[in-house]
Amino acid sequence: MPPLYVDLDGTLIRSDLLIESVLELLKRNLLYLFLLPLWLLAGKASLKQQIARRVGVRADLLPYNDSLLDYLRDQKALGRKLVLISASDQTLVNAVAEHLGLFDQAIGSDGNINCSGIRKLTRIQQDDPVFVYAGDNRVDLPIWEKASAAITVNLPAALQQRVIAKTALEHQCDYPQGAVKAYVRALRLHQWLKNTLVFLPLALAHQLDNPALILNALLAFLCFGLCASSVYVLNDLLDLPSDRQHYSKCRRPFAAGDIPLISGLILSPVLLLSAFSVASLLPRAFVVILALYYLCTGLYSFVLKKIMLVDVILLAALYTLRIISGAAAIAVVPSFWLLAFSMFLFFSLAVVKRYTELDYLRNAGMSQTEGRGYFAQDLGMMAMFGCSSAFLSVMVFALYINNEETRNQYLTPEILWLICPLLLYMVTRIWLLAARGQIAEDPIVFALKDRVSQAVTLACGLLLWLANIPWREVLL
Repeated sequence: MPPLYVDLDGTLIRSDLLIESVLELLKRNLLYLFLLPLWLLAGKASLKQQIARRVGVRADLLPYNDSLLDYLRDQKALGRKLVLISASDQTLVNAVAEHLGLFDQAIGSDGNINCSGIRKLTRIQQDDPVFVYAGDNRVDLPIWEKASAAITVNLPAALQQRVIAKTALEHQCDYPQGAVKAYVRALRLHQWLKNTLVFLPLALAHQLDNPALILNALLAFLCFGLCASSVYVLNDLLDLPSDRQHYSKCRRPFAAGDIPLISGLILSPVLLLSAFSVASLLPRAFVVILALYYLCTGLYSFVLKKIMLVDVILLAALYTLRIISGAAAIAVVPSFWLLAFSMFLFFSLAVVKRYTELDYLRNAGMSQTEGRGYFAQDLGMMAMFGCSSAFLSVMVFALYINNEETRNQYLTPEILWLICPLLLYMVTRIWLLAARGQIAEDPIVFALKDRVSQAVTLACGLLLWLANIPWREVLL
């Protein structure tokens, strides 16, 4: 059997090591963004070498093409020579080859020669004039033209026919990538439920019968949804190694290789531009708040999520910003009590999210979270922080009821006291479920999808409505 030369990016793995390396580099220090063009002036091979000197790759975490790996193992068992050859830097290619233990040789770019296209063909022919090549891209056509047979991976139908016209097809190995479902999951549309917070100022201002303000609130909801999806895509691209080590996040589309990374690099700015295009229809204050929200989420993605407690404080602030933006969209000023209540409540729920991650960490026998500043032994303290903040939020609401402004706003403000036990029940129930390991997602999303929490929220809304009825006059 002729030796089999196997491409790496997009063929053996469902990802691109150059893009992954650049993302990891920028995650460590955003200032590298200004050095990348300078390195590129010396050529692609030099650029890849400069990046590989600063960041490595966890070969054990990469999303491999399992069906191709099975085929390669069968060929190895038959005694066939296998060579891993890639345009990625030699250091990264060596790491993958060493991890798999399948290949007789590993060839990559060496800082001077970018091992791609014709240069890759020349390198192959130096060792083996007769060979079989496994690839996934149009740039591999010159190699297939000289190969005795081809192995194709995820080729479009037209390109597949061109390969078959040039050489024999030894094996075809495809994996699902770029499906609509994967893109929907990448946008995390279910997380848009959080953005219903923008409607809270509209409800508390008793303007639910105003069509113009309702339209503004709907546009604000759409803006935050698009902006949040842009952030989620960017965050997933930056968190590839840590997501692949997580029990559930490893199934995210970019971490699992279900969507090409280049698609994410295009999708994120497109979503962001769409968000600000819609925001231009709303008051300028809303646009400023949306920009502040994106700036904070960017800081969170690059730096702040690595700092313990700062990350959960910022998450709580981002939820509160949604409420402030909802007020800006309808040109009202949110009250001090609403902002204080939301900050304490959302801090508690943000801590729930970290608590569930630490609980899994402890049960898995691990000591520290990947890319975070927490340890398994922090579990008890996090529970104390979260529960204390939850009770403080209820106390703030109780003080709000007794405020003179509230008494002037509602005809029967005493009814609002009935909301306090409902809030206590909801927040303590969430913490009990978290302690039992029954909350495996974002607690905000859980609360919005949980029927008990929905019933409590509806009951609170009903009590707010009843507080606007002059019960003294009705009963007397």
